[in-house]
Amino acid sequence: MTPPPSFRFAFGHPAHVIALGFGTGLAPLGPGTAGTMLAFPIYMLLDRWLDPLELFGAILLFFAIGVWACGRTGRDLGVVDHGAMNWDEVVSMMLVLLVVPDGLEWWVFAFGVFRFFDVVKPQPIRHIDRTMKSGFGVMFDDVVAAFYTLLLVALVKRLFF
Repeated sequence: MTPPPSFRFAFGHPAHVIALGFGTGLAPLGPGTAGTMLAFPIYMLLDRWLDPLELFGAILLFFAIGVWACGRTGRDLGVVDHGAMNWDEVVSMMLVLLVVPDGLEWWVFAFGVFRFFDVVKPQPIRHIDRTMKSGFGVMFDDVVAAFYTLLLVALVKRLFF
C-alpha cells in the first residue's frame, strides 16, 4: 500500500492539484468517493452557464487535462494510478450527470452505480486498469465505468419507469 501524498505535494504543482481533485484526493477514507462527490457542484455550476453541447465540450476538455495531470502526478508519486488521484472520477461522474435524468433520486442511483463499477471493475474496466499504465489509462477506465453506469440507468428507467 502506498502512502498518501502530503498536502504540500497536492498543492505543489498544478497537475497535482487537478489530479488530486483540488484536495479531495487527500481524504483519508474513500478519495475516489470524494472525487465522485466533487463532480456534483462542478457540474451544477457549469450546467447553469453552458448548454448541453458546451458542457460536453467542457467535459472532453477536463478529460484531456486529466490525461496530462494524472500522467504527471502518477510519475511524480511513482505510482501510475495512485488511489488519491481522483480527477478521473470527477470527469466521469460529470459525464454521467450530463446524460442521466435530472432529479435527486436518479443522481443518487447513478452515483451508487458508478462507484460500484469503479470499485468492482468488471471487464473490460479491470483489463484497462491493469494494462493501460498512463494518464490516458487512468482516465479511460473510469469513462468505461461511466458507460456501464449509463447502460444500467437506461435499463432501469426503461423497465421500471
